[in-house]
Amino acid sequence: MALFNRKTNNAPSATTAVATTAVDPALAALTGDYTIDPAHSSIGFTVRHAMVTNVRGTFGEHEGSLKLDGHNPAGSTASIEVKIASVDTGIADRDGHLVSGDFFDAEKFPLMTFRSTRAEQLGGDRYRITGDLTIKDVTRPLAIDLEFNGSATDVYGNERVGFEGSADILRSDWGLTWNAALETGGVMVSDKVRLTFDISAIKAAAPQA
Repeated sequence: MALFNRKTNNAPSATTAVATTAVDPALAALTGDYTIDPAHSSIGFTVRHAMVTNVRGTFGEHEGSLKLDGHNPAGSTASIEVKIASVDTGIADRDGHLVSGDFFDAEKFPLMTFRSTRAEQLGGDRYRITGDLTIKDVTRPLAIDLEFNGSATDVYGNERVGFEGSADILRSDWGLTWNAALETGGVMVSDKVRLTFDISAIKAAAPQA
């Protein structure tokens, strides 16, 4: 199910064929403001370690909002704030190193933020949202490819939408340059990092008339 506009072709007449753009009412109904539900969402990363394996981690504390426009995808926006000190790779010593001055320097730069500047449909349920990612006061553009997983009303009556996606970055572009050389060649931590997003967001209640 596509989230935004869906093109349909009318049956051609004897003299002409007309193409129109129709909006699915069920999809248009998703238009509105949403709050990301951190209890049912995950923002994480994967990075190569010692050239031979991957380390995965998540940020346990984050908040954000979505504005979905079911009539015009370009009108949709997203905003996310992530608390760096909430990083969790399953190893306390490694987490401590990540929040230190060697990496994120969480005491000085407590938040990682993303603010969208553009949204577009790639086809079907696939979308791309482009915006500004800020880490350690360095802001650079980032494009996140997302898949719309659908919508549902949960047992508490909340209207939810779900997205999942990823983006690859070079951590050095944001000043995360710490590394150590390996005796066998290569480095301890790869420059390339994959960011992952699994988002469940709850629609705000319509204002009372």
